[in-house]
Amino acid sequence: MNRKLYKWIACVGALAFFYNCTTNTVDEGSIEDLPPIVETVTYEGAVQAIIVTNCVTCHSGPNANAGLQLTSYVNVRAAAENGNLIGRINNSSNPMPPSGQLPPETRQIIDQWVIDGYIQN
Repeated sequence: MNRKLYKWIACVGALAFFYNCTTNTVDEGSIEDLPPIVETVTYEGAVQAIIVTNCVTCHSGPNANAGLQLTSYVNVRAAAENGNLIGRINNSSNPMPPSGQLPPETRQIIDQWVIDGYIQN
């Protein structure tokens, strides 16, 4: 009897272990589900803080990842204009930052900055 109980406990434990080891992605929704931004988005007013918080750690200095410097308005605008920045932050399978895709609200701000014409301040 004890042997069956131990097997049962082992099976339940293994199931719990493997269940907790799966990689589930949380669907936070998409930008299209958000209400539109009605005010003008500027680099210094909104985008710069997002870039500093989420990107500059890896994309600055002499060893910037992918050679991409995101430490100035000019560099961030160039990355947005050529599609590198927008493509990677909106890529759910290979997102930037690598720790996980930015929330839809944050990505919407950067997208709106592009739509508004890359206004600096």
